[in-house]
Amino acid sequence: MALTLNTLPSLRLSSIHANRVRFQSSLSPVSVSFSRRRLSVVAAETDANEVKSKASDKAPAGGGSSFNQLLGIKGAAQETNKWKIRLQLTKPVTWPPLVWGVVCGAAASGNFHWTIEDVAKSIACMLMSGPFLTGYTQTINDWYDREIDAINEPYRPIPSGAISENEVITQIWVLLLGGLGLAGLLDVWAGHDFPTVFYLALGGSLLSYIYSAPPLKLKQNGWIGNFALGASYISLPWWAGQALFGTLTPDIIVLTLLYSIAGLGIAIVNDFKSVEGDRALGLQSLPVAFGAETAKWICVGAIDITQLSVAGYLLGAGKPYYALALLALIGPQVFFQFKYFLKDPVKYDVKYQASAQPFLVLGLLVTALATSH
Repeated sequence: MALTLNTLPSLRLSSIHANRVRFQSSLSPVSVSFSRRRLSVVAAETDANEVKSKASDKAPAGGGSSFNQLLGIKGAAQETNKWKIRLQLTKPVTWPPLVWGVVCGAAASGNFHWTIEDVAKSIACMLMSGPFLTGYTQTINDWYDREIDAINEPYRPIPSGAISENEVITQIWVLLLGGLGLAGLLDVWAGHDFPTVFYLALGGSLLSYIYSAPPLKLKQNGWIGNFALGASYISLPWWAGQALFGTLTPDIIVLTLLYSIAGLGIAIVNDFKSVEGDRALGLQSLPVAFGAETAKWICVGAIDITQLSVAGYLLGAGKPYYALALLALIGPQVFFQFKYFLKDPVKYDVKYQASAQPFLVLGLLVTALATSH
């Protein structure tokens, strides 16, 4: 699942040269084969010495933060423990939106009850959406992004050589197959005649792959890539949670895809810090294509107009109290946009997201509760 639910009996990857496109992940002829119970990876060599040289120049001052390392965010400390590095690649900081999406889907179903079984089902669905499939998405994205990370964040695990190619490929497969297996078990547990959760997980996994990998590499296009990311983080986990406890209906699919436009705006926030690498490799993120000044207004417009539209939908559906509650949650987001993001989207991106996004995700729950009645 990510923008959440994210197969490949054989994984072929192509190493990207500096004059070719990329985003959070990149590659060169890489073939993966299984023989004698071992995963052998044949990949074109990268210039390790050059990467290490860049890493030493750009490594975080003071060795970075161990907390940031565990969360998988910028400013992480250099780490040698392989399990901590593996966790860093999955970027745990990106799991909560997927977990929250499952909560919203369960709430929207109207069939979730506070029983041990339903709570256990929801936790299993959260594990599938977060650690497994979002972890898969983030790992494969970092793999395909290793060339651009050598420019933007050369001290990250893959471009710095802290983890081997073989270990990264193994992690990708374990997380992917684990997530799909858990999705299948959830369908059995829910008594589905049609494996809805499994196919949502499979579709999300494919979306994650084509988002990061050539030849489609959706992230090359700022509009398509960011909308795919938004849908992965908002729509897919919501659909999984709702399908697990109830029925996924066409109106909910349309409503959550509309909400994914707000997800597009959130994704743009993260593009500002990567402008240097995106421009160097020809990636048309919106800050590169339109310039930072225009892109930041596109960003806040996508977030605010989407939520206002949903509030209007709820009002028209005869749910004025939910519409008013959503409007009340939009106000603080606009305040923090002017206080932080519109002033300097690079300097204040973390402060803005920490301040404004809790109100957005609460708005998602308000919408989910409205649709359940």
